[in-house]
Amino acid sequence: MQIILPFILSSLAGLSTIIGCLFMFVKPKNTNKFIPLCLAFSLGIMILISITDLIPLSFISLNNKYSLITTIIITIVCFLLGTIFTLFINKKVNPTNESSLYRIGILSGIVLVLHNIPEGIATFMSSYQDISLGIPLTIAIMLHNIPEGICIAIPIYYATKNKLNALKYTLISGLSEPLGALIAFIILKNYINDFTIALILIFVGGMMITLSINEILPEAKKYNENKYIYLGLGLSIILILLNTLFF
Repeated sequence: MQIILPFILSSLAGLSTIIGCLFMFVKPKNTNKFIPLCLAFSLGIMILISITDLIPLSFISLNNKYSLITTIIITIVCFLLGTIFTLFINKKVNPTNESSLYRIGILSGIVLVLHNIPEGIATFMSSYQDISLGIPLTIAIMLHNIPEGICIAIPIYYATKNKLNALKYTLISGLSEPLGALIAFIILKNYINDFTIALILIFVGGMMITLSINEILPEAKKYNENKYIYLGLGLSIILILLNTLFF
Protein backbone atom coordinates (compact mmCIF):
# COMPACT_ATOMS: atom_id res chain seq x y z
CA MET A 1 0.00 0.00 0.00
CA GLN A 2 2.97 2.30 0.61
CA ILE A 3 3.69 2.53 -3.10
CA ILE A 4 0.14 3.50 -4.17
CA LEU A 5 0.34 7.25 -3.47
CA PRO A 6 3.84 7.63 -4.98
CA PHE A 7 2.62 5.76 -8.06
CA ILE A 8 -0.45 8.04 -8.30
CA LEU A 9 1.74 11.15 -8.09
CA SER A 10 4.12 9.75 -10.69
CA SER A 11 1.15 8.99 -12.95
CA LEU A 12 -0.28 12.51 -12.55
CA ALA A 13 3.10 14.01 -13.43
CA GLY A 14 3.43 11.84 -16.53
CA LEU A 15 -0.14 12.12 -17.79
CA SER A 16 -0.10 15.90 -17.50
CA THR A 17 1.72 15.63 -20.84
CA ILE A 18 -1.70 14.96 -22.38
CA ILE A 19 -2.81 18.51 -21.51
CA GLY A 20 -0.45 19.69 -24.25
CA CYS A 21 -2.78 17.99 -26.73
CA LEU A 22 -5.44 20.61 -25.99
CA PHE A 23 -3.50 23.00 -28.21
CA MET A 24 -4.58 20.85 -31.18
CA PHE A 25 -8.06 22.30 -30.68
CA VAL A 26 -6.88 25.90 -30.93
CA LYS A 27 -8.05 27.31 -34.26
CA PRO A 28 -5.47 29.95 -35.18
CA LYS A 29 -6.24 32.41 -37.94
CA ASN A 30 -2.82 31.80 -39.40
CA THR A 31 -1.15 28.41 -38.86
CA ASN A 32 2.07 29.77 -40.40
CA LYS A 33 2.38 31.91 -37.26
CA PHE A 34 0.99 29.44 -34.74
CA ILE A 35 3.28 26.55 -35.71
CA PRO A 36 6.60 28.45 -35.35
CA LEU A 37 5.28 29.92 -32.08
CA CYS A 38 4.65 26.41 -30.71
CA LEU A 39 7.93 25.05 -32.07
CA ALA A 40 9.93 27.91 -30.55
CA PHE A 41 8.12 27.47 -27.25
CA SER A 42 8.91 23.73 -27.34
CA LEU A 43 12.60 24.15 -28.15
CA GLY A 44 12.91 26.85 -25.48
CA ILE A 45 11.44 24.51 -22.88
CA MET A 46 13.74 21.65 -23.91
CA ILE A 47 16.90 23.77 -23.87
CA LEU A 48 16.06 25.57 -20.63
CA ILE A 49 15.12 22.37 -18.77
CA SER A 50 18.47 20.93 -19.87
CA ILE A 51 20.67 23.88 -18.90
CA THR A 52 18.86 24.95 -15.72
CA ASP A 53 17.77 21.58 -14.33
CA LEU A 54 18.99 18.29 -15.83
CA ILE A 55 22.66 19.09 -16.44
CA PRO A 56 23.56 21.36 -13.47
CA LEU A 57 21.76 19.23 -10.84
CA SER A 58 23.33 16.08 -12.27
CA PHE A 59 26.73 17.80 -12.31
CA ILE A 60 26.38 18.69 -8.62
CA SER A 61 25.33 15.12 -7.81
CA LEU A 62 28.38 13.71 -9.60
CA ASN A 63 30.70 16.28 -8.04
CA ASN A 64 29.63 15.12 -4.59
CA LYS A 65 31.17 11.75 -5.42
CA TYR A 66 34.04 12.58 -7.80
CA SER A 67 36.67 15.27 -8.27
CA LEU A 68 35.83 18.32 -10.38
CA ILE A 69 37.94 17.17 -13.34
CA THR A 70 36.39 13.69 -13.31
CA THR A 71 32.90 15.20 -13.06
CA ILE A 72 33.56 17.48 -16.03
CA ILE A 73 34.83 14.56 -18.13
CA ILE A 74 31.82 12.37 -17.23
CA THR A 75 29.43 15.23 -18.02
CA ILE A 76 31.02 15.96 -21.40
CA VAL A 77 31.08 12.27 -22.39
CA CYS A 78 27.43 11.70 -21.42
CA PHE A 79 26.34 14.89 -23.18
CA LEU A 80 28.19 13.95 -26.37
CA LEU A 81 26.73 10.44 -26.27
CA GLY A 82 23.27 12.00 -26.08
CA THR A 83 24.11 14.22 -29.06
CA ILE A 84 25.44 11.29 -31.11
CA PHE A 85 22.43 9.13 -30.24
CA THR A 86 20.03 11.89 -31.34
CA LEU A 87 21.81 12.30 -34.67
CA PHE A 88 21.72 8.52 -35.10
CA ILE A 89 17.98 8.11 -34.45
CA ASN A 90 17.32 11.14 -36.65
CA LYS A 91 18.78 9.19 -39.58
CA LYS A 92 16.80 6.08 -38.64
CA VAL A 93 13.42 7.81 -38.33
CA ASN A 94 12.02 7.66 -41.86
CA PRO A 95 8.22 7.72 -41.50
CA THR A 96 5.99 7.15 -44.52
CA ASN A 97 4.83 10.72 -44.10
CA GLU A 98 7.81 12.71 -45.35
CA SER A 99 6.81 15.86 -43.47
CA SER A 100 9.67 17.24 -41.39
CA LEU A 101 7.08 18.28 -38.82
CA TYR A 102 6.05 14.65 -38.39
CA ARG A 103 9.68 13.61 -37.93
CA ILE A 104 10.15 16.28 -35.27
CA GLY A 105 7.09 15.01 -33.41
CA ILE A 106 8.36 11.42 -33.48
CA LEU A 107 11.88 12.43 -32.44
CA SER A 108 10.49 14.58 -29.63
CA GLY A 109 8.45 11.60 -28.46
CA ILE A 110 11.52 9.34 -28.35
CA VAL A 111 13.60 11.93 -26.50
CA LEU A 112 10.84 12.67 -24.00
CA VAL A 113 10.18 9.00 -23.27
CA LEU A 114 13.86 8.66 -22.33
CA HIS A 115 13.56 11.84 -20.28
CA ASN A 116 10.36 10.81 -18.50
CA ILE A 117 11.61 7.45 -17.20
CA PRO A 118 14.33 8.83 -14.85
CA GLU A 119 12.04 11.76 -14.07
CA GLY A 120 9.34 9.28 -13.07
CA ILE A 121 11.85 7.42 -10.91
CA ALA A 122 12.73 10.68 -9.15
CA THR A 123 9.05 11.49 -8.52
CA PHE A 124 8.26 7.97 -7.35
CA MET A 125 11.28 7.60 -5.06
CA SER A 126 10.99 11.06 -3.49
CA SER A 127 7.28 10.46 -2.79
CA TYR A 128 8.04 6.96 -1.49
CA GLN A 129 10.60 8.33 0.96
CA ASP A 130 8.79 11.54 1.98
CA ILE A 131 5.41 12.58 0.57
CA SER A 132 6.06 16.23 1.54
CA LEU A 133 8.95 16.22 -0.96
CA GLY A 134 7.04 14.29 -3.62
CA ILE A 135 4.05 16.63 -3.91
CA PRO A 136 5.92 19.86 -4.85
CA LEU A 137 8.19 17.85 -7.17
CA THR A 138 5.10 16.40 -8.87
CA ILE A 139 3.63 19.87 -9.38
CA ALA A 140 6.89 21.18 -10.85
CA ILE A 141 7.15 18.22 -13.23
CA MET A 142 3.52 18.62 -14.29
CA LEU A 143 4.17 22.25 -15.23
CA HIS A 144 6.99 21.39 -17.59
CA ASN A 145 5.35 18.19 -18.89
CA ILE A 146 2.46 20.20 -20.36
CA PRO A 147 4.67 22.07 -22.85
CA GLU A 148 6.52 18.81 -23.53
CA GLY A 149 3.14 17.46 -24.69
CA ILE A 150 2.98 20.38 -27.11
CA CYS A 151 6.41 19.33 -28.46
CA ILE A 152 4.90 16.02 -29.58
CA ALA A 153 1.24 16.74 -30.31
CA ILE A 154 1.44 19.94 -32.38
CA PRO A 155 4.03 18.79 -34.97
CA ILE A 156 2.33 15.42 -35.45
CA TYR A 157 -1.16 16.91 -35.66
CA TYR A 158 -0.26 19.60 -38.21
CA ALA A 159 1.71 17.05 -40.24
CA THR A 160 -1.06 14.42 -40.33
CA LYS A 161 -4.27 16.34 -39.41
CA ASN A 162 -5.01 13.32 -37.21
CA LYS A 163 -5.84 14.16 -33.59
CA LEU A 164 -5.89 10.52 -32.47
CA ASN A 165 -2.43 9.94 -33.89
CA ALA A 166 -1.05 12.95 -32.02
CA LEU A 167 -2.84 11.87 -28.83
CA LYS A 168 -1.44 8.34 -29.12
CA TYR A 169 2.19 9.41 -29.26
CA THR A 170 1.70 11.97 -26.51
CA LEU A 171 0.03 9.35 -24.32
CA ILE A 172 2.93 6.93 -24.85
CA SER A 173 5.32 9.63 -23.67
CA GLY A 174 3.20 10.39 -20.62
CA LEU A 175 2.73 6.74 -19.64
CA SER A 176 6.47 6.11 -19.84
CA GLU A 177 6.89 8.13 -16.65
CA PRO A 178 4.82 6.07 -14.15
CA LEU A 179 5.29 2.72 -15.90
CA GLY A 180 9.02 3.19 -16.42
CA ALA A 181 9.45 4.29 -12.82
CA LEU A 182 7.50 1.35 -11.42
CA ILE A 183 9.25 -1.24 -13.60
CA ALA A 184 12.64 0.27 -12.84
CA PHE A 185 11.86 0.33 -9.11
CA ILE A 186 10.75 -3.31 -9.06
CA ILE A 187 13.39 -4.79 -11.36
CA LEU A 188 16.35 -2.41 -11.15
CA LYS A 189 15.99 -0.94 -7.66
CA ASN A 190 19.41 -2.24 -6.59
CA TYR A 191 21.05 -0.33 -9.45
CA ILE A 192 19.11 2.94 -9.20
CA ASN A 193 21.10 5.62 -7.40
CA ASP A 194 22.06 9.27 -7.76
CA PHE A 195 24.98 8.33 -10.03
CA THR A 196 22.98 6.37 -12.62
CA ILE A 197 20.15 8.91 -12.67
CA ALA A 198 22.68 11.74 -13.13
CA LEU A 199 24.27 9.94 -16.11
CA ILE A 200 20.88 9.37 -17.75
CA LEU A 201 19.73 12.96 -17.25
CA ILE A 202 22.92 14.44 -18.73
CA PHE A 203 22.55 12.05 -21.68
CA VAL A 204 18.93 13.21 -22.12
CA GLY A 205 20.02 16.84 -21.81
CA GLY A 206 22.39 16.30 -24.72
CA MET A 207 19.54 14.76 -26.71
CA MET A 208 17.16 17.63 -25.97
CA ILE A 209 19.59 20.39 -26.88
CA THR A 210 20.69 18.62 -30.06
CA LEU A 211 17.11 17.97 -31.17
CA SER A 212 16.15 21.59 -30.45
CA ILE A 213 19.03 23.18 -32.34
CA ASN A 214 19.43 20.63 -35.13
CA GLU A 215 15.77 19.93 -35.95
CA ILE A 216 13.17 22.13 -34.26
CA LEU A 217 14.82 25.55 -34.76
CA PRO A 218 15.44 25.07 -38.52
CA GLU A 219 11.82 23.89 -38.91
CA ALA A 220 10.51 26.98 -37.09
CA LYS A 221 12.65 29.25 -39.29
CA LYS A 222 11.06 27.83 -42.46
CA TYR A 223 7.92 29.88 -41.79
CA ASN A 224 9.82 33.21 -41.89
CA GLU A 225 7.97 34.49 -38.81
CA ASN A 226 10.84 35.50 -36.56
CA LYS A 227 8.74 37.59 -34.18
CA TYR A 228 6.64 34.52 -33.35
CA ILE A 229 9.81 32.52 -32.75
CA TYR A 230 10.97 35.21 -30.31
CA LEU A 231 7.53 35.23 -28.68
CA GLY A 232 7.61 31.44 -28.23
CA LEU A 233 11.10 31.61 -26.73
CA GLY A 234 10.02 34.43 -24.42
CA LEU A 235 7.02 32.45 -23.18
CA SER A 236 9.22 29.42 -22.50
CA ILE A 237 11.62 31.57 -20.44
CA ILE A 238 8.73 32.99 -18.40
CA LEU A 239 7.32 29.53 -17.68
CA ILE A 240 10.68 28.10 -16.60
CA LEU A 241 11.31 31.15 -14.37
CA LEU A 242 7.91 30.72 -12.69
CA ASN A 243 8.56 27.02 -12.27
CA THR A 244 11.97 27.73 -10.71
CA LEU A 245 10.74 30.51 -8.41
CA PHE A 246 7.67 28.80 -7.02
CA PHE A 247 8.48 25.10 -7.21
